[in-house]
Amino acid sequence: MTVTRPTKRSDDRVLAFVTRAAALDDVRAEVEANHDHNRWWPPTITDPRMRMLAAGWSTRINYRMVDTYAAVLAHADTIGFDDLIDLDDDQARDLVAPLGLTEARLTYLYSLADTLARWDKDGADPAAWDAKSFIAAFAREVRGASYKVAQCAALYARGYHCGIIPVDSGMVTTLAPALGFTLPSGPAAHEHLRTLLEHAVARHTDALRTLAAGQDVTIPVEAAPAWWTHLVLIYFKRLYLNRPPARLCTRRPTCAALTDCTHTRT
Repeated sequence: MTVTRPTKRSDDRVLAFVTRAAALDDVRAEVEANHDHNRWWPPTITDPRMRMLAAGWSTRINYRMVDTYAAVLAHADTIGFDDLIDLDDDQARDLVAPLGLTEARLTYLYSLADTLARWDKDGADPAAWDAKSFIAAFAREVRGASYKVAQCAALYARGYHCGIIPVDSGMVTTLAPALGFTLPSGPAAHEHLRTLLEHAVARHTDALRTLAAGQDVTIPVEAAPAWWTHLVLIYFKRLYLNRPPARLCTRRPTCAALTDCTHTRT
């Protein structure tokens, strides 16, 4: 099996897919609601350390728990990162308990703090690293940080419009096949799909900007629409691939349509 590499063909497939997905009313509504002020990664949190913490604490939280997650995150932000890691054990557990997986989330917090302190002591500046280097180091050195968590940490620490497209497990298992992409096995699949998607955004920046211009979103002039593209894909996945409705064409990528084609009526 040949792994898909970034090419004009793969870039064009992403553009065609995003064009159709972005035109769906329910996808558009979710993108507009979460683009400028995302519920999972609110821009009101400004400390990059808290942003990286949020990326790890958002894992294993289902969509119905987003308000609970947001409340815990807001509370943690009022405490502040430095004081957060100095809470006694009972206080720390009480804070995180509403999210579940309490011990795993605290392990992530303390490992993140240790890793950032070690990088600072060594004179390293992770903000200056390229995305690939940051993600690899973060996934390797922070306990509980898979590639997908490291990608989210990189995105949220650097801001919505830094050009990083994080890839979750559902994008690997359902979105990639719908695009006709073959990925390597194991954790490397997340990084490989990220590269494919970001390559497509770089090639088709103008076309994607034109698509986004018709929606109620704000994209800085100097930024590629990577964040917008990520949201289109993640919400299409959530609405149409997690539990495929009858409208979804099951013959992707052979059929170029996403929904409401002749195959869905036979």
